[in-house]
Amino acid sequence: MPVIALVGNKGGAGKTTLAVNLAVGLARQAGSAAILDTDPQGSSAQWRAISEDTALPEVISASDDPGSRVRSLGGEYDYIVVDCPPSVQAMQTRTILRFSDLALIPVQPSPFDLWASVHIEQAVQEARTHNPGLRALLVINQLEPRTTLSQLMRDALSEIDVPVAVTAIRRRAVYRASALEGRSVYAMGRRGAGAVEELDQLIEEITRQ
Repeated sequence: MPVIALVGNKGGAGKTTLAVNLAVGLARQAGSAAILDTDPQGSSAQWRAISEDTALPEVISASDDPGSRVRSLGGEYDYIVVDCPPSVQAMQTRTILRFSDLALIPVQPSPFDLWASVHIEQAVQEARTHNPGLRALLVINQLEPRTTLSQLMRDALSEIDVPVAVTAIRRRAVYRASALEGRSVYAMGRRGAGAVEELDQLIEEITRQ
């Protein structure tokens, strides 16, 4: 039961959106997945509560005692995707990193996200003292390929001692539209085709390692 933690150090990086859609994609490929919502804001749980999409995975709220909750799930699911609070200093984030196989770190093409990522690198290194097998991967999120900043993003991230996923997630209106409708992009038909393709590529990349 691999545990994939979506980790960020500032709000607005698209962490919850990526967590929900990754969980749906993993469930489609592997058979089952659940989302562990450790963020006190409960965005993943709210998404699930308004949804009529039966394909959305179960969302388990666990902001109070995330360590015990992830241990209790045992082999119930093929994958656990953890939506962490937007701070590496949060108790929930520090705890979950000790139980995770992979820390997935969405980073937008902005100086603020780059600066915040440095602190995530430090948090990952600290977590490895308890969890030496922890892998980490930066994911460029909400990419706009034609902008200069987006084009320079990979070079900027090379200064951080965390590998960058080959797959980038583009800025697409369908991500926002699906969230408003309480659905994943996999349920959006032709509108979601581009998003589905890039998510499946990211899933292939993180599961083959």
